[in-house]
Amino acid sequence: MRLQNTDGGDIVSASNPTLTRQQHSAAKKRKKSINWMPYILIAPAIILIFCFLFYPVGNVFYYSMQHFNPAKTYENGFAGLDNFTKIFREDSLFYLSLWVSLKWVVVEVVLQLICGLGIALMLNQSFKFRGLFRSAAILPWAISGVVTSTLWSLIFNEQMGVINDLLLRFNWIDHRVAWLAELNTVFPSIVTAELWRGIPFFTIALLAAMQTIPGDLYESAVVDGANRWKSFIHITMPFLKNTIILTTLLRAVWEFNNVDLIFIMTNGTGGPVDLTTTLPMYIVKQAIIAQDFGYGSALTVIGFIILLLFAVSYLKLSGFGKEDQT
Repeated sequence: MRLQNTDGGDIVSASNPTLTRQQHSAAKKRKKSINWMPYILIAPAIILIFCFLFYPVGNVFYYSMQHFNPAKTYENGFAGLDNFTKIFREDSLFYLSLWVSLKWVVVEVVLQLICGLGIALMLNQSFKFRGLFRSAAILPWAISGVVTSTLWSLIFNEQMGVINDLLLRFNWIDHRVAWLAELNTVFPSIVTAELWRGIPFFTIALLAAMQTIPGDLYESAVVDGANRWKSFIHITMPFLKNTIILTTLLRAVWEFNNVDLIFIMTNGTGGPVDLTTTLPMYIVKQAIIAQDFGYGSALTVIGFIILLLFAVSYLKLSGFGKEDQT
């Protein structure tokens, strides 16, 4: 005997209650079964992220607590916090490198933002050959760091550099200047080279953000008697706020970690007298050149913590994305 509900479904089987319970249990198992296919599909990406991100980061933290120098194997072993103690208490060059890093990041990000915003505003206007000028504006971004560094090293070369040649022709200097070797000119010279490479990043990002601003807002502002400056302050800048916050954060992190340009243009010295030795450059000198991987790893951990605290604090204080939540 089998009882049915109003829609024809079985409620209970009086003749074979065991079979009904088995079917009910099987149905529950089918409901509780997990579809593993999505996890299988993302597994390769997760494995790659672990191998190329989490494992290297964990390895750096491990070696930061070790004395590890292939040239001095007799000194290798567990160091605990000795490397960090030495950094904060004995290493004066560490504090100098932090100051150079701070100066480098602030100068580069501010100048790149101002120049990139200005170029983006110009390229956002309608004029003849605008596409050509837009393409030319992003060319420096497409050139590799090594090529850029070599190019600007030749430009600032004391004997055959184009900078000295032009300045001598216009009688602005009376002798050839070693731009990358003199104390007063090395930092501005490297800043100029990196500025040329970094401006397109802001130009592209800000220009793309400007394309999303409705034109009706500018037309309404003109009707209300607003000039270009007021339209820029009250319309353009509010729309660009989140883009500016995100791009300055990304660029600050990239500039803090910049090594290739400084390394090549100073021949790997970070000089003269460490005037261009940023913290990442100091890490390269300790870990790669001096082969002191334990000490270099400890410096890397400190740099990682500095960037993490900076990123969190910057996003918190700038109010990134808060408008979207209201």
